Amino acid sequence: MTIDVHGHLSPPESLRRFPMPRSLGDAEAMIETKLAAGVDLTVIGSPVGAGAMVPVPGVDNYAQTEEELARFHDWLGELVARYPDHLRAYVYVNPFGGDAHLAAVRARLKRDEFVGLIANTSVAGRYLDHPDAADFFALAAETEVPVLLHAPASPAAGTGLADLMTVEQLGRFADVTIGLACCVLGGWLERHPRLRLIGQGAGGALALLAEKLDRAWSPEHWQRGGGGPQPGPATPPLPQPPSSYLDRLWVDTATPSTAAVELALRVFGRDKVLYGTDSPPLPGGSVHAGLRLVDRLDIPETDRQAVREGNARALFGAGLPRPVPAGA
Repeated sequence: MTIDVHGHLSPPESLRRFPMPRSLGDAEAMIETKLAAGVDLTVIGSPVGAGAMVPVPGVDNYAQTEEELARFHDWLGELVARYPDHLRAYVYVNPFGGDAHLAAVRARLKRDEFVGLIANTSVAGRYLDHPDAADFFALAAETEVPVLLHAPASPAAGTGLADLMTVEQLGRFADVTIGLACCVLGGWLERHPRLRLIGQGAGGALALLAEKLDRAWSPEHWQRGGGGPQPGPATPPLPQPPSSYLDRLWVDTATPSTAAVELALRVFGRDKVLYGTDSPPLPGGSVHAGLRLVDRLDIPETDRQAVREGNARALFGAGLPRPVPAGA
């Protein structure tokens, strides 16, 4: 069995209103395509709620009302209920959404169809090291549900990029890198040991930056004086180097880069890498490509099966359906 922790589907209303790949509206085709490849279960969600992943003039994803989000989550829950053996869902959450929003998120998590949260790595230019994200991280820690940290439609790291494909393939990738780093440097993992954060796409480039994180935490070149301009706070509120927290993050394999996944296994740990596809919207071929990537990894078969299923089961726990025995 293989579990995909990173898929997306959109309701008919969103498909009518916004430009997006049509595959996002076909749950049956997604399930059939993945079953044919050997992927039995997908955890689906939307990084924009009922909004648009393509920037649309006049559309602010963060201005959605609680009523709009409730309708979206009702649709998502009904979809999971229709395909209980093959789907589970994330609750969309705006980390800066306020008390009423977080209360609605907490209530939605009590429903069996929902097994985690999906949030953006930056929100309208703000990263999650901002103090206003404190209540969001407290909720995530208290409920102990996995949080898929996903790039937004308009990433802070994409500022100044005009071409949509450059934003999609580079700006969002960079946003995941910086967004995860800010979660570490902001002290959330130190404050909340029970946090379960998943970085999409092998965590961006974060696995390359352990030493950079430590240098940001303890910048020796500024501590020795020299009369130059002073940086911001030299020591974020961490009692130990930020690189020591990296093995408390999870990442998925939703990347075409074998090198990125290999490095993720080394840096985050073989128990922290989860099979993910980002399909839909990526086409069905990406499901097969992702499985081939995992199959080519130079790791023991037990670790390969952990990436495909075991790590997700350990992370999500009883919220996932058990595999159906052959012949049942």
